[in-house]
Amino acid sequence: MELFQREQEYENRLLAEEEGGETVTYGAFTLFSEQLKRLIGGKKLIVILCQNTVGSLLGYLSCLKTGVVPLMLSKDINAELLSRLNQEYHPSFLYLPKDQMEKAKDCETIWSGYGYCLCKRKDSLTPALYHELSLLLTTSGSTGSPKLVRQSGENIDANASSICSYLSIEENERPVTTLPMNYTYGLSIINSHVKVGATLLLTGRSVMERSFWDFVKEKKATSFAGVPYTYQLLKRIGFFSMDLPDLNIMTQAGGKLSSNLHMEFASYAQEKRKRFVVMYGQTEATARMGYLPPEKALERCGSMGIAIPGGRFWLEDETGTPIKEPDQEGELVYQGKNVALGYSQCMEDLKRGDEWKGILHTGDMAKRDLDGYYFITGRKKRFIKMYGNRVNLDETERLLKEHFEGIDFACTGTDDHLVLYAERTMLASGEEIISWLEQMTGIHPRAVQIRQVEKIPKNESGKTLYKELK
Repeated sequence: MELFQREQEYENRLLAEEEGGETVTYGAFTLFSEQLKRLIGGKKLIVILCQNTVGSLLGYLSCLKTGVVPLMLSKDINAELLSRLNQEYHPSFLYLPKDQMEKAKDCETIWSGYGYCLCKRKDSLTPALYHELSLLLTTSGSTGSPKLVRQSGENIDANASSICSYLSIEENERPVTTLPMNYTYGLSIINSHVKVGATLLLTGRSVMERSFWDFVKEKKATSFAGVPYTYQLLKRIGFFSMDLPDLNIMTQAGGKLSSNLHMEFASYAQEKRKRFVVMYGQTEATARMGYLPPEKALERCGSMGIAIPGGRFWLEDETGTPIKEPDQEGELVYQGKNVALGYSQCMEDLKRGDEWKGILHTGDMAKRDLDGYYFITGRKKRFIKMYGNRVNLDETERLLKEHFEGIDFACTGTDDHLVLYAERTMLASGEEIISWLEQMTGIHPRAVQIRQVEKIPKNESGKTLYKELK
């Protein structure tokens, strides 16, 4: 991969520094990847349970470099959901933190180090993998959906190069991790900075914790990234009055930022001579498709910007006809080398080739102004963003119906607010339903509202009538 082409130049540079003090150089990463390749022995499927640590980072990057295909999941994934994915995809290996070893069932540990264990699964099935397949990411947050996005090495290289170009990323950058490693936005930050030999500052702390900011100041972090909820928290904790002389760029994606917050952070950046960059992306495009140039952050407040270098946007109406006129709403369509190969819903799909051919219908509705800047107006698909993570409402319904057998559910909501409609019953209380959902998916109870109804409205073919619920 092009991502590692200049690796020898960076051999003595620091790849990453962890909050706890663990460090690793680019040279040590090279040795680690060679060892991983010997242990795994070729192009195999591996599940990585991720966290923002050196051990997790080395596992991910080594897989990309050696052709092993990682499925990236949160280390906190529910054991039952992990088991379902293992049964569907039959990975040959698990790579997980030592404190999560209870999830490594029917496995033999063949290596340990950096707080991680490499475990070989006792599974007779081995999936056939498309030769260009490099990475698998989930589409629906932590709901355990078997639907994955299949990314190639070319997808990852193209997106990393583009991001380095429009953000002017150089080797002296020191980004601090504010996003999970299994999240496409978080991974794009890793990829783009590794490409230029920069140093990653790894922490799992929240921006709400004093220790996070102590780490930022001590290690002279130059950038951080956030979803809309991150920026809500930053305003709440008095970010604008902090003394952060080394910080020079703030990026935002993972959903539309409110116009008020956009304006406040853009104004702050202008006053402090920093850069505030609003971006747009999806897992299906290996992270990022659009960005608002920082010099336009105030002038085009509310816009998600223009296509990234090497990409192209247009709008289509309901018939698929391109929309030429400005200020007309249509579905946003993107074309670029970073568009993924396609979806996977079972083991057999892993041998499929490039099905999307570089074109992605995003499912987002948008308008384009006279100068070519795009504004997201709504969604065509049934999903919402929960604190930056995509939650598929249909998958959430499926999970609830499977567990609470005999109860019908319907899910609606807006970003950061999930509404569950449940048929009134003695089988389970609202508190029990919300508690189980938190346990399975990590969705915080404060973000969930449950409404009990006598009956979920359906049409003649049995499909839920969501408009009638509202």
